[in-house]
Amino acid sequence: MIIDEHADFRSLLMHHVTTHWPDAIISAYDPTAAGHLPDEFGGAGNDVILLGSSHGEDRDGIDVLTRFVQRRHFPPVVYFGTADDEQAAIDLHPDAHFMRDHLNHDSLIIGISEVLLANKSITSTGSMLVGDLRTGIHPLIKGYRFMRKLGSTEHSGVYLAERESTHLQVVLKVLRQMPEHGDSIGAFDRFLQEYETIAEMDHPNIVKIYDLGVGDDHAHIAMEYLDGGDLRHKIEAGVSRRDAVRYLRQIASALSAVHKKHVLHRDLKPGNIMLRKNSTVALIDFGLAKRVKLETAITDKGEIFGTPYYMSPEQGHGSNVDERSDIYSLGVIFFELLTGEKPHKGGSAMGIIYKHAQAPIPLLPPRLSQYQALINMMLAKSPEDRLQTAAEIEEWL
Repeated sequence: MIIDEHADFRSLLMHHVTTHWPDAIISAYDPTAAGHLPDEFGGAGNDVILLGSSHGEDRDGIDVLTRFVQRRHFPPVVYFGTADDEQAAIDLHPDAHFMRDHLNHDSLIIGISEVLLANKSITSTGSMLVGDLRTGIHPLIKGYRFMRKLGSTEHSGVYLAERESTHLQVVLKVLRQMPEHGDSIGAFDRFLQEYETIAEMDHPNIVKIYDLGVGDDHAHIAMEYLDGGDLRHKIEAGVSRRDAVRYLRQIASALSAVHKKHVLHRDLKPGNIMLRKNSTVALIDFGLAKRVKLETAITDKGEIFGTPYYMSPEQGHGSNVDERSDIYSLGVIFFELLTGEKPHKGGSAMGIIYKHAQAPIPLLPPRLSQYQALINMMLAKSPEDRLQTAAEIEEWL
């Protein structure tokens, strides 16, 4: 239900709502032409009340808002006010609050969706509501049906969704711009680069990309849904020697393809390696990937990207890195695949980084000694002493 004395404003709200929810049933009410709603009005039959601030000369929006929010079992109220009544409206705590002269379609739809979702009455018609850690709500991605949340980081969320046109299950990775975060532009650029990086790859052991979308304040990537879980859980359950070598071959092959594009992954870890039901692996999450020519500009600032357990000595200390840093990370993964244990542990991130640089390369159990030479060549402290390309891993095996 839309309540406001101005027909053009009621039409504007109706346009926003029906653009997103074409099947919405909307009643528009003019309090000056039809008279003010009676005190006993309870809003029955409405999922949400969109209340404007204009109600004629003898009553203002704050008065009406006060009546509505004080009623028990009243539908949620979204208030559209002005700068003059902003603080009064905030103090009354409507379910959502917008400035009527500065409406943004995406923000409005997200706000109404959040209200409906909180009151268990949201209906999706060709769109998807997703969440993030900061606000609980993320942009609606048209053409996808939300199924469930898979994970999230500071800047992005990962969701299982269904593409409505083909009923294909996909993973949606959604990045929301956060202006109050000083590095939001860098995060946004890294996110777009992740898409561009993976989209250039055509390899059976690299995740497939289906779609990229960019909005006013978000971007999303639709990628292959890998339903076999990640390598981290596989390691926890135990991996046979044969499977460990098979996984190594596949990851090394994918890494070789990545490096041929002059791209570094920089965040190789079991959680970023997924399995399909046919037990083939696929490399995912290129969020930290960088083209080699960009690397110096980043590391000159002393930034450390990646996960300490799998960082090369040079990466952990903020030095320049190249393809051999990814080979080191893969060596850590191979050691863990074979033994179920990480080669270096510590009580802090810096303690682990120190061990990668200073502690001796750990020895495999005698039953796995045939792979010790390969481990030594992948986990050498100095890049010059390691295997120089991922293709050499396959040649050695």
